[in-house]
Amino acid sequence: MREALAEARLAESAGEVPVGAVLVCRGEIAARAHNRPIALADPTAHAEMLLLRTAAAAGGNYRLEEATVYVTLEPCVMCAGALVNARVKRLVFGARDLRFGGVRSKFSIADSDLLNHRIEIEEGILAAECTSLLQAFFRKRR
Repeated sequence: MREALAEARLAESAGEVPVGAVLVCRGEIAARAHNRPIALADPTAHAEMLLLRTAAAAGGNYRLEEATVYVTLEPCVMCAGALVNARVKRLVFGARDLRFGGVRSKFSIADSDLLNHRIEIEEGILAAECTSLLQAFFRKRR
């Protein structure tokens, strides 16, 4: 999660919402990303989406069945769906997203019994640090 926080700080320094993510496979970081929708003029350029694209391209397969994704903020509905489609094994996130959370706060997409794949979920890892980073970012913007 500390590596994901480092990515979030890169997003913050670029004026993006400070969300960062890393993907670990077989004990090694296989991909890392941070939010870039402003820089890429792309509403789908969330940290998780960019992370999955990078990891899938590097591995030559969209299925990331052995992967654990660490992300500083609970994924939104779009990202939660992408994690399920990629067959990610495990998701670890820091702070809950009480407005848009697609994993626990608003919806339970990542481990829904209605879907063909369920992700193992662990939440609250370095939550205070993840939350503080986001709160400080938005406080400065207001």
